[in-house]
Amino acid sequence: MIQGSTELVAIVGSPIAQVKSPENFNRWFADHQQNVAMLAIDLAPSALQNFIQTLRGWQNLRGCVVTVPYKQLLASRLDSISERSAALRSVNVIRREADGRLVGDIVDGEGFLSAARKHDFNAQDKQAMVIGTGGVGSAIAWSLCQAGVSHLAISDLSQQRVEMLGELLRGAFPKVVISANPASLEPFDLVVNASPVGMGAAPDDKAMPLPLALMQTLQTRTLVADVVTSPAVTSFLAFAQRLGCPIQTGPEMALAQLGNLGHFMGVTPLQI
Repeated sequence: MIQGSTELVAIVGSPIAQVKSPENFNRWFADHQQNVAMLAIDLAPSALQNFIQTLRGWQNLRGCVVTVPYKQLLASRLDSISERSAALRSVNVIRREADGRLVGDIVDGEGFLSAARKHDFNAQDKQAMVIGTGGVGSAIAWSLCQAGVSHLAISDLSQQRVEMLGELLRGAFPKVVISANPASLEPFDLVVNASPVGMGAAPDDKAMPLPLALMQTLQTRTLVADVVTSPAVTSFLAFAQRLGCPIQTGPEMALAQLGNLGHFMGVTPLQI
């Protein structure tokens, strides 16, 4: 039960009904007898600047998880951000300091890798493909390069965004081969949909982030992952599963990164 003494964290985005963070965090807080609770905030874009000012003065709020569409919009409005957030111009978690200063980081990529390790995926010298160049896709791409992939392919509907992310990654990780829009998925050890395609669709829907002909080139050794949390098994994952590929769901990533997010806000240990 939330009391006057309860410390709060939040998750902000729009839409917000599909996110898994509130149930994951609140279950962890309850299981560990912590007087902390997470609130879900569906924020209208017109209220964003006022929300930032409210965060500065919200004295029993420890921090805030950030989801679409605010990851990139908020990065430039905080008092300080991490090196990777500055490079990617994106945040997915904010910590409120005691003096009201707001500090940001992006840990989507680290959370994704935490989930992938549970599928025995080790990024070192592997080949990976990331679909989507938004906040989460860019963060996953960055973390995969940092973790030692030999080759990273990027795909997005916007060729300009592909080129921008590719240029950024080549500058930061010169030893990694960065390519775009591959003609086959056969070489890849990991393929991840980091776009919103498939969100809210039934698993048998035709909402797919890649053409079906390209999907047919998947190999059974390839780990196929999605960041979409609802449904858990998207059309993309269901298709890969039918081909015999191991899959990683969005809720798996959401649960795995609880420690990364909570530790940054000061409400959980890093390893949970």
